[in-house]
Amino acid sequence: MTTKVLSFSRKIVLFFRRPTVDKIVRLIGSILKWVFFIGLIFLLYLPIMIIAVQSVNNSQSMYDFTYFTLKWYGLIFNERSLSQAILNSLIIAILATVISTILGTVFAIGIHSLTKKKRQKMILLNQVPILNADIVTGISLMLVFKILMSFFPTIFGFTTMLLAHIFFCLPYVILSVLPKLSELDDNLYDAALDLYCKPTTGILKVIIPAISSGIFTGMLMAFTMSIDDFVISYFNTGQGFENVSIWIYASIGRQMSPAVYAYNTAFSFLMIFVLIIISIRGSLKKRRALLNHGN
Repeated sequence: MTTKVLSFSRKIVLFFRRPTVDKIVRLIGSILKWVFFIGLIFLLYLPIMIIAVQSVNNSQSMYDFTYFTLKWYGLIFNERSLSQAILNSLIIAILATVISTILGTVFAIGIHSLTKKKRQKMILLNQVPILNADIVTGISLMLVFKILMSFFPTIFGFTTMLLAHIFFCLPYVILSVLPKLSELDDNLYDAALDLYCKPTTGILKVIIPAISSGIFTGMLMAFTMSIDDFVISYFNTGQGFENVSIWIYASIGRQMSPAVYAYNTAFSFLMIFVLIIISIRGSLKKRRALLNHGN
């Protein structure tokens, strides 16, 4: 019985090893790979494509495309509530990005300077806000701000939203900077001090330039996380202060201006353009480095 099973398995293996069968299997595998890849890209970018189509649709109904128009792009800042929400989103995102990038870089340098056991504990604590659900983080921050409200009655609004965005952007910056610090030669900073650099000057002139790529990555992640956040923003706003995501949520159930589709489309393509520029710049930098190394 065992011999028959082995012989049958051998026949199957030999069948698939035939040149013709092997070629067909490889062809089918290649087709399935491309079908999976195209399907995945299609599902990821389908919402962006739908919004892009609606941004050039003259009709305000999503189910009726009348004719192509760009008028909604000209009306983005004509609607006062939407333009104010866009301005609020940009102000919060920029301030949260700048503050969290500075603090995150400082904290990352401090964590890296700790002993191995203490560093692992701090990294573990840094992972908790990242792995935590947004709704839990949002409600937790809201409860903290409720306590502070006894001392600062008007804290809810711009202040609480900004602090909340800084709080949940900070771990991403630290997570981006720490790997670059681990790649850094520990003797580099000591050499700067031996050459009569002050500690602050050594960090600014030696450490920061060496980890600039990690800082830039953390800054982009912080901006991306902040600009489109809804859950944490919703639980930590007040006094009529709202960003674009809250404005869209408040518009559910009533006629929403297609200008918001135009804004989202313009912003998405702007981000894609920025990523392409960064990618091209990185490729040119690597090619330049290889040419200089060859010379």
